[in-house]
Amino acid sequence: MNKIFDNKQEFTELYRDAVMSISGKSVEAASDLDRFNALAKLVAEKARTVATKSDARATAEGKKRVYYFSIEFLIGRLLDNYLLNFGVRDMVAEALDDMGFDLSVIENQEPDPALGNGGLGRLAACFLDSMAAEGIAGYGNGMRYRYGLFKQEIVNGSQVEATDEWLTHGYPWEVRRQDKAVTIKFGGHVEGFEENDRTFYRTVDTQNILAVPYDIPVVGYAGETVNKLRVWAAEPVEEHFDLEAFNRGDYALADAERAEAEAISAILYPNDAGEHGRLLRLKQEYLFVSAGIYSLLDTFEKEHGENWELLPQFVAIHTNDTHPAMCGPELMRILIDEKKLEWDDAWNIVTQVVSYTNHTILPEALEKWPIGTFSKLLPRVYQIIDEISRRWHESFDTTQEGWQERLRQTAILWDGEIRMANLSVICSHSVNGVAKIHSDIIKNIVLKDFYALTPEKFNNKTNGISHRRFFAEANPTYAKLVTEAIGDGWLKDAFELEKLKEFQNDTEFLKAVGASKRANKERLAAYVKAETGLVIDPNTVFDVQVKRFHAYKRQLMNIMKVMDIYNRRIADPNFHVTPTTFIFSGKAASSYTFAKETIRLINSVADVINNDPRVNEVMKVCFIPNFRVSNAQLIYPAAEISEQISTAGKEASGTSNMKLMMNGAITLGTLDGANIEIADLAGRENEAIFGLTAPEVEQLWASNSYFAWDTLNGDRERLGRVMDELKDNTFAGLSGNFESIYNELMNNNDPDLVMADFRSYVDAWEKLTNSYGDQETWNRKALLNTASSGWFSSDRTIREYRDEIWHA
Repeated sequence: MNKIFDNKQEFTELYRDAVMSISGKSVEAASDLDRFNALAKLVAEKARTVATKSDARATAEGKKRVYYFSIEFLIGRLLDNYLLNFGVRDMVAEALDDMGFDLSVIENQEPDPALGNGGLGRLAACFLDSMAAEGIAGYGNGMRYRYGLFKQEIVNGSQVEATDEWLTHGYPWEVRRQDKAVTIKFGGHVEGFEENDRTFYRTVDTQNILAVPYDIPVVGYAGETVNKLRVWAAEPVEEHFDLEAFNRGDYALADAERAEAEAISAILYPNDAGEHGRLLRLKQEYLFVSAGIYSLLDTFEKEHGENWELLPQFVAIHTNDTHPAMCGPELMRILIDEKKLEWDDAWNIVTQVVSYTNHTILPEALEKWPIGTFSKLLPRVYQIIDEISRRWHESFDTTQEGWQERLRQTAILWDGEIRMANLSVICSHSVNGVAKIHSDIIKNIVLKDFYALTPEKFNNKTNGISHRRFFAEANPTYAKLVTEAIGDGWLKDAFELEKLKEFQNDTEFLKAVGASKRANKERLAAYVKAETGLVIDPNTVFDVQVKRFHAYKRQLMNIMKVMDIYNRRIADPNFHVTPTTFIFSGKAASSYTFAKETIRLINSVADVINNDPRVNEVMKVCFIPNFRVSNAQLIYPAAEISEQISTAGKEASGTSNMKLMMNGAITLGTLDGANIEIADLAGRENEAIFGLTAPEVEQLWASNSYFAWDTLNGDRERLGRVMDELKDNTFAGLSGNFESIYNELMNNNDPDLVMADFRSYVDAWEKLTNSYGDQETWNRKALLNTASSGWFSSDRTIREYRDEIWHA
């Protein structure tokens, strides 16, 4: 363990100096925010010292460097995690306590960086953590969003998007690297020129933007390796303040150039319903791709000169979904136009360096760009893509039966659009899915024609999570219990959690597991009361569904279950309901009306149920606003039921299922995504599986035999009652009825099979909660989930990427 402070005395002296340096005050007179900034800066400085040594070691050992490109990195708060990884968390907490301060209070001053939103960004952050822990020279490359997605507020039950001003007080972990800034060119036109009997191309009359990098340290467990996450901010190349416009009162115009440039890195996922939003998204994607590739080539050239043929030996570029799909053509452009390589040589390099993770099952969700928009904004990159497409067409064996359809399915350019997933596959030497079922669907459905042509490219890498953050850091009471039982080796090797199986029949240990869960429920209840004013009872079952809102994730089915239970309890006060708190959290995309209506429905149902004394002793509904990493770390440890209820065949993997499993929650879910592997590892008897399987769903739609009206009419008493309540004012008191949800299900034939799985789901929930009274058995199942969760550590996933894709 590479500890950054030798003892409490050394830390105390350094910390007092740091507080004085940044605030001009003694530690006693400083604010909590000052105390946080000083501690974070102190740890960050130590981390950067280790990072310099890590980088030098990578160079000396000739390590292959891995560059992980992702539009999102949901890194969460860093202070507690880095104190843990450097092995000094307890010592720092004690030293601060000696000074009269609480480490947790100081840590709560840290903002959640708005650099991501959902599972894609959190996965990327977990992977960076694990690359550093495994000693891989691995670096994140993304965008520095000034405001992120949005801060979610709930007003009259509805989601309202507010600005997430996470940078208001600065961000002590980052360092601006002006010396590494890159000029990015948009628009203009391409012209050719002759040089050494070859024709080269350049883009002229461009609009230039400066991409400025900010580096954030990534501290690996044990503190031996510190890598970096580099995020790019968009700025004007030259400061141009129009003094004349300012003096005549046109203040917006005076600084318009800066505002236009900075808009590129202002918001994560700008609304792309209109042309301006689409252009902004495309600019974002190109800026972080182009800047990142220039940056990594600069590093390579300093170490290996212009020996570009060595690039595959020393560099791996991994693209996290299709947002960085331009990595292939942009690397081609630079190698051909600027490094003067021949096409075939450049292509040989690109297709050995680039690899691609697909996260999408739904073909309609695969990213596409209109050719007109793309070619106008990025004319030379489009020419490169067009040439890749032409050569792909020429490579087809037209003697094979069905070649025309296969070409249509695999074409990059088709029907006036650029298909970014197809571009990613063609430019990559490896294509992976993120759970076994997902990878099978990719090979058999989504990208089946590519798989038929190049099966050797395709592989599975089931997602993983950082067990140090989401277990050791998030759940200190349970982690302490585990360490006392099996030692602390599990922090390095999560597979050691399997040793917990030896305690499954230890009554006292199982009681301690239950006591830890109770403490976490009390902690979450206190947070909920402080944030929302709602009082929830830790004596009830905490039934949790926390994730991005989407129709296929079926938060709607969950709240319909709650409505059904409520109806039955009102109709029959003797109907048994295991006392339960139904906990929801997550954001809906600002333009996704159906998902936002589902949030409104949940809060409207909560408004009725939570104010109805006839049911308050047995049920409450809780929506926790503004789901993010910091409150997720309170929710996961408190959960007892993990709701993973997506339509089978639609969830690529999921990662909240893994975090909840690791913290001892029992999965109530469909056989979808990584739920299948969870059930296989922990044992089907320790989960609650229900609903149609992916093959059954496929068969149902293929046979044209499913009709939502038949399902509704077959269950008028319960399902029919719930559906009627969407329109009959039962839950309209807060902000109106929900005809749009009703119409989506009935007019579109229940596209996510909410009604088809409804009774199976409610029955499974009742059976599971009815077993809650046997606490020893429940705690045993919880323990066995934790004991079986080590396989879901992102350390394991990253080792598979390292050995089988990156060869690093």
